[in-house]
Amino acid sequence: MERLRSRFGRAAAAVVVALSLAACATPTPTPPEQQAASPASSSAHTADALPSWRDGGAKQAIVRFVADVTRNGSASYVPPAERIAVFDNDGTLWSEQPLYFQFVFMIDQVKAQAAAHPEWKRNPAFQALMAGDLRELSAQKKSLLQLLAQANSGMNVADYDARIEAWLASAKHPTLHRPYTSLVFQPQLELLTYLRANGFKTYIVSGGTTQFMRAWVERVYGVPPEQVIGTDEGLKYESRDGQGQLVRQPKIDFVDDGPGKPVGIYRRIGRKPILAFGNSDGDLQMLEYTTTGQGPHLALLVHHDDATREFAYDRQSKIGRLDRAWDVAVTRGWTVVSMKDDWATVFPLSSQ
Repeated sequence: MERLRSRFGRAAAAVVVALSLAACATPTPTPPEQQAASPASSSAHTADALPSWRDGGAKQAIVRFVADVTRNGSASYVPPAERIAVFDNDGTLWSEQPLYFQFVFMIDQVKAQAAAHPEWKRNPAFQALMAGDLRELSAQKKSLLQLLAQANSGMNVADYDARIEAWLASAKHPTLHRPYTSLVFQPQLELLTYLRANGFKTYIVSGGTTQFMRAWVERVYGVPPEQVIGTDEGLKYESRDGQGQLVRQPKIDFVDDGPGKPVGIYRRIGRKPILAFGNSDGDLQMLEYTTTGQGPHLALLVHHDDATREFAYDRQSKIGRLDRAWDVAVTRGWTVVSMKDDWATVFPLSSQ
């Protein structure tokens, strides 16, 4: 439960900042003493599969790794069944500032259902949230999380999926003014496609909840719902009017963040990944797990250092903090991807 309090507590605190949009004033990144070494270049034909990636160390590391593990006769050859790639979602495949997008959805669910739930007025966080009282809301983090849990439970999973899809079809980011599913990273869409074309099976391993992601990731990323590993919310089977249904419960069964990520990978995949891509300290254990032991492996971290096209944040951020994992990446030679320097394009030109 400590990991749950940590991730969700940080998000509750960030709600206050996000509502004031103060989090959009991005800090100057604090670089480590050195960057990881850059591998040698690769063929232009293969590199064309990643047109939004600028030529440089990060792109070369990816292309070289894929070539090595897929070439018959290579000392690093990996059979297709073992080509497992895992990706974090928030901050790795789509943006996450000024607040995890799922939390924005959950807050909007409170507002949308407020008239039907007069009992919520007894929750001290409710009035503060509806009134935009940031001072009071900052003092009611626990009550806020309880309110969000109540507003996002009690319905069956099909109804909740429909709410997620309806929200994604209409909601827009407060400062970027784009639909949330158009805030996926174009270079990562290309990478997912490139890996699958080379016999990889791609999984999402995220601290976000499994159901929230499963509702849309196949359409947006091409990742089927059975390849999504996330935080699991409580479910209960009920028979309503003779129809069997799974009903959402206001509790968390499993937290897929930090040390929970390797556990989720082992339980759901049963194979160790050979490629892992994250962006924050919450991904550190997943990258450690992937790079431990014999055989080829590649670990990558996105560094959000582009305040012009997206956001710039790292060591001091309440959301997506990249601090310890950055230092470990430098020490162990993992590939740190600079959004500013390595990505020619950040977002797709058209909305998803």
